[in-house]
Amino acid sequence: MNNRSFENWFLTFKKSINGYRYYTDFEKVYRNVDKLKVQIHILNSLVGSKDIEKEFENILTQYPECLKVVPLLLAVRNNEIFCRDEFGETEYKFDKPFQSIKQYKYFMRQTGLFDLLENHCINSVYDYLTGVEVGLDSNARKNRGGHQMEDIVKFFLEKSGFSYYQEMYLDDIEKRWGYDLSPISSKGTSTKRWDFVVKTSDNLFAIETNFYTDGGSKLNETARSYKMIAEESAAIKNFTFVWITDGEGWKKAKRNLKETFLILPTLYNIHDLENGIFLEIFKQNEFI
Repeated sequence: MNNRSFENWFLTFKKSINGYRYYTDFEKVYRNVDKLKVQIHILNSLVGSKDIEKEFENILTQYPECLKVVPLLLAVRNNEIFCRDEFGETEYKFDKPFQSIKQYKYFMRQTGLFDLLENHCINSVYDYLTGVEVGLDSNARKNRGGHQMEDIVKFFLEKSGFSYYQEMYLDDIEKRWGYDLSPISSKGTSTKRWDFVVKTSDNLFAIETNFYTDGGSKLNETARSYKMIAEESAAIKNFTFVWITDGEGWKKAKRNLKETFLILPTLYNIHDLENGIFLEIFKQNEFI
């Protein structure tokens, strides 16, 4: 039974864990732009052009690989773009020439790209695309956010000197150490993957981690799911389920989190990690 105070514990939740590199991965931004650096500089000759359609035609005739840059000018990563108007519909391809040059010129005019380039709305295609990549990279923040929590847990595991396995599937645990995890695997039908696994001489700790900045139905589902794992795993000898979660998003799913807290004594947050909880729960075990 959990003798800790849920309310006191909940007061220690973090508002955010965003690091300095969370907002934009500039190394990735520069890497993506530099992949097409030559083609970008060739297209830069169109900036302020007095006869942009003729110059664009010359570029595609001599350097058709410059087409690869066009989707990025529209902040699109795909090499195929579908467009339709009153004259018909076309699926443009930009990895290599597929449509006629006349058709590509029509695309550039109708999408506004010719206007962008010829009327000096930008001064440098390279600088413009760097900004586009920064915008596109913001879509990756969600993935970085998830990894940040895993990185925090990994930091405290390593700081404490404990060996661990990362991203280990349930059936791999069964094969490696002979555990029968059927109570939590829907009788062998689940492909559950644990974020971290710590194996000692007489126990196995399966660790799940997550951080929620915003609320939503997913949090209630997560709390209910982990409550079920906590209940089902109690029947497995020498097996301990550890859940490490945090974030203000739990304010909107507090009741469900509390239900899990009351039956799962190994439910922790970042504050617990900072106060050496790994040393406490692993200290009686010999590591292998």
